[in-house]
Amino acid sequence: MSGAYVLQGLRPWLIQRISALYITLFIIYAGVELVCMQDVSYQLWRDWLFHPVNTIVVGLFVIALLLHAWIGMRDVILDYVHNTIVRMLAFILIMVVLIGSALWCTKILLMSVSM
Repeated sequence: MSGAYVLQGLRPWLIQRISALYITLFIIYAGVELVCMQDVSYQLWRDWLFHPVNTIVVGLFVIALLLHAWIGMRDVILDYVHNTIVRMLAFILIMVVLIGSALWCTKILLMSVSM
């Protein structure tokens, strides 16, 4: 077994594990923030989201979530979709959805810059 072949599978595996850890830590952080809030309102969540530190943390969460989703869906498609055309269509559909989601989240997070 060549070293390049091992690294080819190790990189996605490592990205999956690191992104899963970050996603878990973010969910715990957001949950603690929610529990600690006295009054939950739109304005309070908006202020929380657009705090510079939280904007960065949420941006990293979105990146981790998109990478995690891409690798997971890619592996499922590679394992279970054997028709090449259907496989490519599935890849394109997933990429469109993930890129659209990334652009939408980026727009939301960058709204704080214009305020």
